[in-house]
Amino acid sequence: MRKRKVLFISSEAVPLAKAGGMGDVVGALAPVLNQKGFDVRIALPLYQSIRNEYSDDLQFLGWHMVRMGWRTLYCGVLKLVVNDQIFYLFDNETYFNHEQIYLDYTFDIERYSFFQRAVLESLDHPMDFMPDILHLNDWQTGMIPCLLEAHYRPYGRLDSIKTILTIHNLKYQGIHGRERIADLMDMPDRFMTEEGILRDGVPNFMKAGIVYADHVTTVSPSYAEEIKLDFYGEGLHELLQRNAYKLTGILNGIDITQYDPETDPVITDRYSVDDWQTGKAHCKTAVQTELGLHVSARTPLIAMVTRLVDQKGLDLLLHVLDDLLDGSCQLIVLGTGQPHYEQALKAAAQRHPDAMAACLTFDESLSRRIYAGADLFLMPSIFEPCGLSQMIAMRYGTIPVVRETGGLRDTVNPYNQYTGSGNGFSFKNINAHEMLFITRYACDVYRHMPQAWQALVRTAMNQNFSWSRSADTYASLYEMVLSQPSNRPIS
Repeated sequence: MRKRKVLFISSEAVPLAKAGGMGDVVGALAPVLNQKGFDVRIALPLYQSIRNEYSDDLQFLGWHMVRMGWRTLYCGVLKLVVNDQIFYLFDNETYFNHEQIYLDYTFDIERYSFFQRAVLESLDHPMDFMPDILHLNDWQTGMIPCLLEAHYRPYGRLDSIKTILTIHNLKYQGIHGRERIADLMDMPDRFMTEEGILRDGVPNFMKAGIVYADHVTTVSPSYAEEIKLDFYGEGLHELLQRNAYKLTGILNGIDITQYDPETDPVITDRYSVDDWQTGKAHCKTAVQTELGLHVSARTPLIAMVTRLVDQKGLDLLLHVLDDLLDGSCQLIVLGTGQPHYEQALKAAAQRHPDAMAACLTFDESLSRRIYAGADLFLMPSIFEPCGLSQMIAMRYGTIPVVRETGGLRDTVNPYNQYTGSGNGFSFKNINAHEMLFITRYACDVYRHMPQAWQALVRTAMNQNFSWSRSADTYASLYEMVLSQPSNRPIS
């Protein structure tokens, strides 16, 4: 039987390019699907960082010109194989030869408009890879189903390809002016309607993907339900309600070989679920020392490894931060983001030098040392499509404290003191004092209930968050989509 061919199209994929969780998901899921009998390849822009690191390994396949409004622009197509995974890289130095993945938002709209058109124009040649499914990721690829309807299928081209759009974060939608998008995409008027790609009179890439894709997925079952509600739907909840028939939530996984305390080379002491107490104790002492905190085994050490943006519940934390740091616990925050959060966290760390460290940087090795050394992992997210950090934390025996939303609700089972079950702690409402109460309760369990704590850690470390289970669900979805007629839009 012929292998099903799938092309992941994304602005990020590890190990080549990563700015957030989407890069982890795309880069980790594709190899697992390949192991399950699919032929999955990944299309990415050729960013400067990729060109610099892999220049000797890039294979030039060919070039062609891509029409963008009144212009035609150069597009080079290159192939790269990393750890047996095939990547197709799309080159245009004006758009992609920059130090950062994402630039100015207006320019990003133009860059990823080019990227989407370039991928479709390259399938026959020079890629020589004709997929059964285009698996799209977030707004940067959301116009592709509409482009197929506008420029290919009316002429009998690419008419057998099915499209699946994965929403990693609905907050970011790819919105720009009507005339500009009509020009960049050469978009006929029949698509420039509220029933088509417009929302409130302006083109919306995410909406276009939802309307025209054959199927839509989100990165957790709870998020798939939440985004049909006004609070979480970012203005698209009614559209998602109407298209619920083709909406599925599939929980993300993590790379359990990459995040493994038994083999992780950057942590102080390796450990497993069978001997975690000594190993985590050494890791805790080491990270307290490294970050200038008072070394204390008995004091609960809380960690946050996160982007410093409002979505992550930073306002809740800052509202009660001085109350939390009353001498009964310590806190490490690692991340970068909005300047006012960085400044507030830095000021708090200066007020509590023995109890708080604010590491305002992105450091992958330090993040793992924090995962291994912390006792608790705090994620008070306002919304969380899936979240990977709570899964990574549990892999290292660090107990999550989360708000019950999205993938956090799907992965964290609250501790029950009567049955001894659970793998973490959770609170329901967007309420700073509710977060403070449950965090203090978790600290009390750590200090005063050692047997309960040991059971929590064992349960957390035994969770199966590998990609294999999620990949099986994607495989079934692919077969279902391929067996059905192409989607007819419901706007």
